[in-house]
Amino acid sequence: MEGAFPPFEVSGAVAARANMEALPGLPGDPVYQVVDRRIDGPGGEIPLRVYRPGPGTRAVIVFFHGGGWAIGNLESHDALCRSLANATGAVVVAVDYRLAPEHIFPAAADDSLAATKWVAEHSDELDVDPGRLAVMGDSAGGNLAAVVSLMARDSGGPAIAVQVGLYPVTSADLDRQSYVDNGTGYFLTRATMEYFWDLYVPDEGDRSNPYAAPLAATDLSGLPPSHIITAEHDPLRDEGEAYANALREAGVTSTNTRYGGMFHGFINMASILPPAAQALNDVASLLRQVLETEAVEPPESQPV
Repeated sequence: MEGAFPPFEVSGAVAARANMEALPGLPGDPVYQVVDRRIDGPGGEIPLRVYRPGPGTRAVIVFFHGGGWAIGNLESHDALCRSLANATGAVVVAVDYRLAPEHIFPAAADDSLAATKWVAEHSDELDVDPGRLAVMGDSAGGNLAAVVSLMARDSGGPAIAVQVGLYPVTSADLDRQSYVDNGTGYFLTRATMEYFWDLYVPDEGDRSNPYAAPLAATDLSGLPPSHIITAEHDPLRDEGEAYANALREAGVTSTNTRYGGMFHGFINMASILPPAAQALNDVASLLRQVLETEAVEPPESQPV
């Protein structure tokens, strides 16, 4: 958060990770079952965390955390994933993809697609329905949800029922009006986003690759339906809304909700910020409708 620690571009990615890990995490709801596991990926093992809200075969949401492709992990978004599992009634599989600058583009995208394919291919083992599979993420994770949708379309699967982007990164253009209006003073800054792009996609020629910047795609047809959440005071606001519009123009069912007065990352504060709780409820309601699920009450305590 601005002011709590030096800006990411000043401290560097490694120190920024340590600073974020030092912050007290928001409390997470108990969930019926939470299991950590590791799968084989294109660059080594990929850690996953599987949140099951109840017994029986369920829909599944593959979730990619935010953090500029350089910070964040399974712990940073644990509370959000717990809430998402209970609110949707779907199994949530969080993906701990490789981070920049140690692993540059397309490492995060490749890991995210590999994890999504693994979930679909191991549906029996996970007791999930591969015909009701969603991809979702916030910020850089929203970028990865969009990218996985593109990659899956281009490589023959897996089938994705819906993609959800929470204030996603969709473009390397840092001169949009929302960057001018909100480039400083609202948690995420223009300078930080420039830093993140330099870490993840250091070759500027790659920044027009749709697997890095999905808004650069010349063909968005045939993608799964999408829902995009944006925040009024977020540098990423305009590119998220532009992506939703581009999908609609390509014939893809796409909805977009902008939350007034909100800032980048707000939905992670659902336990303390009423508009964030409303946004999470709105997203969960949409996912329940698409995935044909029902919310479940959190257990009183985490089962052993």
